[in-house]
Amino acid sequence: MKVLVAGGAGYIGSHCVRQLQLAGHEPIVVDNLSYGHRGSVPEEIPFYEANISDRERMVEILRREDVESVMHFAAFCYVGESVEKPIMYYNNNLVATMGLLEAMLEAGVRKFIFSSTCATYGIPESLPMTEDFPQKPINPYGNTKLAVELALRDLANAGSIGFAAFRYFNAAGAAEDGSIGEDHSPETHLIPLAIEAANGQRPALQIFGEDYETPDGTCLRDYVHVDDLSRAHILALEKLNEPGTALFYNLGTGEPFSVKQVIDTVEKVLGKPVPWESAPRRPGDPPALYADPSMAKRELNWEIQYPTLEPIVQTAWNWHRNNPEGYRG
Repeated sequence: MKVLVAGGAGYIGSHCVRQLQLAGHEPIVVDNLSYGHRGSVPEEIPFYEANISDRERMVEILRREDVESVMHFAAFCYVGESVEKPIMYYNNNLVATMGLLEAMLEAGVRKFIFSSTCATYGIPESLPMTEDFPQKPINPYGNTKLAVELALRDLANAGSIGFAAFRYFNAAGAAEDGSIGEDHSPETHLIPLAIEAANGQRPALQIFGEDYETPDGTCLRDYVHVDDLSRAHILALEKLNEPGTALFYNLGTGEPFSVKQVIDTVEKVLGKPVPWESAPRRPGDPPALYADPSMAKRELNWEIQYPTLEPIVQTAWNWHRNNPEGYRG
């Protein structure tokens, strides 16, 4: 199947491109390179530097490449930035996505897979989190993702598209061979921050709060390997044969790890200490967030290949060890 990957030069998108190739599909990448890296996309993959908000350009690409399905990874995803710049987030995450959907309908493409987030749930009242939990986002980032989900429901109800929306927990890790990985600016993910702190590439890691009601006082999060995420998207393609299909899945392992457990694991894998210091809690940080992934496992036959933390960290280290300056190197 020919699959257009919007945001395919970004962290998760580039890994999905590789997994699509391995599964025998033909990915086509569209990315404006505002956060993505051209070097993360293999040379043999058709690549278009374009904005998904450019409807005419997107219609042209969709028709030229005979695209059959679209995967969307082209959102901005920094929670703090979304609070400071909500208009930027609504324009990119919602308005631009509506432009892409319009282009799809004009080009006759009816299958859509959306990279959503567990941030649409806000602060959960209980754990683990299932797909039927109330969605009450607490920041503009989560609001924009929920707004797209609502629009997708309406489009499916109108018989215009079939879609799957994946609510991610904490994407982590890198390609096992170290060929591609995380290179964000700024970097906000805990595992690469801990690796860089251990390597002296940044100051001591900050732990935001050690007084939560968790076993070691630090926040618990659900870390899911980026290749496991990618494989779930590919499994969903065969479920979207009928317009009107509307699927929602949580993607996490269901096994949370604390901030200190992540630090301990990074120290074990790298064989060196991670310098860290205590900092005040961040507003809005819940003590724990983790998924119940049973629906994705049951309906998609999704199998998690990285169920524990150490092999996830090992793949991240494979990337950072070989690419200490990321794609800039």
